[in-house]
Amino acid sequence: MYIIQSIVDNSLYIGYTEDLKRRMKEHRGSRLVYYESYRTKTLARVREKKLKQYGSAWIGLKKRIFE
Repeated sequence: MYIIQSIVDNSLYIGYTEDLKRRMKEHRGSRLVYYESYRTKTLARVREKKLKQYGSAWIGLKKRIFE
């Protein structure tokens, strides 16, 4: 699970991948600001969905990253 930030407008994007290096090459114009590693795709996907669905989880993580 990873979070990237657009260099153009500072927007944030949450995603998951099995190959972070490859995925970062695909996300041109963005920089990696945070990532978490999981043993399975399922666990990574669950974490990604929680961050996207539950505002409190996302707000808490943004505080840890940016403050």
